[in-house]
Amino acid sequence: QALSEIAGMGGGGGDPQETRARLLTERRVDVHGFCNPSNFQRSPYLSARGNIANIFRGSTEEGYKAYHADKYDEDKNPNGIINFGTSENKLCFDLMSKRLTQTDMNLMEPPLLQYPDWKGHMFLREEVARFLTYYCKAPAPLKAENVIVLNGCGSLFSALATVLCDPGEAVLIATPFYGGITQSVFLYGNVKLVYAYLDSKITGTSTRPFQLTVEKLEKALQDARAEGVSVRALILLNPQNPLGDIYSLSELRDYLEFAKRHELHVIVDEIYMLSVFDESATFHSVLGMDRLPDPQRTHVMWGISKDFAVSGIRFGTLYTENQDVANAVASLCYFHGVCGPVQHKVAQLLRDRGESVAPHWINQVYLRANHARLKAAHTYVTDELKTLGVPFLNRNAGFFVWIDFRKYLRTGTFEEEMLLWRRFLDNKVLLSCGKAFECSEPGWFRIIFADKTHRLQLGMQRIRKVLEEREQEILAEEKEQPCQSDQDGKADSTDEVIFVSRHQEPTCAGSSNLGDLIGLLQQQMRSSDWLQKNTAEQFA
Repeated sequence: QALSEIAGMGGGGGDPQETRARLLTERRVDVHGFCNPSNFQRSPYLSARGNIANIFRGSTEEGYKAYHADKYDEDKNPNGIINFGTSENKLCFDLMSKRLTQTDMNLMEPPLLQYPDWKGHMFLREEVARFLTYYCKAPAPLKAENVIVLNGCGSLFSALATVLCDPGEAVLIATPFYGGITQSVFLYGNVKLVYAYLDSKITGTSTRPFQLTVEKLEKALQDARAEGVSVRALILLNPQNPLGDIYSLSELRDYLEFAKRHELHVIVDEIYMLSVFDESATFHSVLGMDRLPDPQRTHVMWGISKDFAVSGIRFGTLYTENQDVANAVASLCYFHGVCGPVQHKVAQLLRDRGESVAPHWINQVYLRANHARLKAAHTYVTDELKTLGVPFLNRNAGFFVWIDFRKYLRTGTFEEEMLLWRRFLDNKVLLSCGKAFECSEPGWFRIIFADKTHRLQLGMQRIRKVLEEREQEILAEEKEQPCQSDQDGKADSTDEVIFVSRHQEPTCAGSSNLGDLIGLLQQQMRSSDWLQKNTAEQFA
């Protein structure tokens, strides 16, 4: 309704433009969570759809713009914003810049400057098929005819939503999830997202916080159908962003069997598959399964922006055995193609062989260094969080840590979460708040750790400053209003996720290591008012 009013569609009930605007706004659940319509002025130059696109922005976009207007630079702008919000790997420029400027990258032939097959040049699709066969551990060689190349996975989400769903239909996804997917499926395809809400409490068949189960998918699907919403597909993120979860083979099989029972397409985003940085964690690709429950409805996405630390190179690939889906997506590749010279460079990068490249450069040089750097950066940030007594999910994939800042919210609302997010931004550090991922619990934040040491150190100092100030304010507020202390929205010891490892239950005394116990002790000391109430003067 708010979007209809903003688009200037008030008045006559028979206005077809009003009807169009109303239908558009009904195609998205909780659109207001991603928009800021309060001070928006309708543009007379835009259609209703254009006005909706113009305001389709949330805290992520706002913070991103602020960062680009005031970027931190060690020499030129040391008081600028440090970006811990955008999921980029900034640890491997030295390796990638060297590889991308080697002589084999600089080929220029007529086909590269002419219109290609819209699915991508065949030499690149063949290389992608071989690459995915190897790294996904496919039981049989994957076929180039099933590969489609687009300019990024965002374009792939848009294209798939458009060809798999009609306007007003829906895709099922578990929250929290990468918020950019909302924009991708809604703005072009006018497709809804139906949420299977995950939370930090371990209940029912769950064995870890924010665990996706078939029961939760079933509930979300049935609730949507009860409201008359037609759900056509399921999106799986593996490794999961922002949680860092890696699904086991049995979990993947359960999710795919669920989708088959309900005749749902499954879009599997494996964009972080080579960014699993700890040997204790094992990634399983859907393409590595011996048998797919429903191969004609299973579509796998991957790209180089994350795993090869080149988010500025727009390249994503889709693997699907369904040629109807492949051809429909290919018709949209006209709008989302990858230019010829870049296709050549990507093919050379994935080829990992040739006279000018050392054998197995990806495995022996790049991945080995990248994983070591990711692990070191992750260790630094999580050690800082332990020192601060801040709970978090301890995972081994991706570039992010999912952090529990609930104890810094006095009332435990999303409004208060947004205030804390703005406070971080005012102190020149950009994080991502839980609402941007449609998290059901206020107070969770995502921090990106794949950055250089000096920026990590300064950024964590700024975070520490905000949290310590907030802690003092809460103590002062509780002294003024003691009857309201420890009320709703502030996690107690049974709710908190304390340094949870990959697939384990919350740490307890019997299974903890010394570091976790020290962190738990520090957290309890910080969150307790015992020291404030029992001063040395009182004892004397």
